[in-house]
Amino acid sequence: MRVILLQEVKSLGKKYDIKNVKAGYARNFLIPKGLAKQVTEKTLKLIETQKEIEEKKATEELKKVQTSVSKVDGLEITISIKLGKEGQLFESITSQKIAEKLKIEGFKIKKSQIILEEPIKELGEFSIKISFAHGLEAEISVIVVEEK
Repeated sequence: MRVILLQEVKSLGKKYDIKNVKAGYARNFLIPKGLAKQVTEKTLKLIETQKEIEEKKATEELKKVQTSVSKVDGLEITISIKLGKEGQLFESITSQKIAEKLKIEGFKIKKSQIILEEPIKELGEFSIKISFAHGLEAEISVIVVEEK
């Protein structure tokens, strides 16, 4: 029996693949669970339109992400922090603190997107990468200064 997969099925195929499977497997497992539909002209047309809609959405999403990356890339943010008597920071700069500062600046970036191997524990300028969907990355400069 020929079926169109409606989602990825492990060891069978990806979404929208057309596969030949045993009739029992299709009728008893794939179709009842909503993983596949039997191939007909109607379902082929339906799947084609669905593919086009998803491709348009993916393209629009990619454009939005690229716009966000271009706005963030090269950005400099300054974080003021209190220092102790010997010049040590009272707190370290984490991805959470950077995300909060970016939010204040008007950017919606989650702390999970900020690639920070270890917290910043000294004054200076640091280059930080931010990962976005579709494998895109931006690089910002975080400047840590003493709070006056």
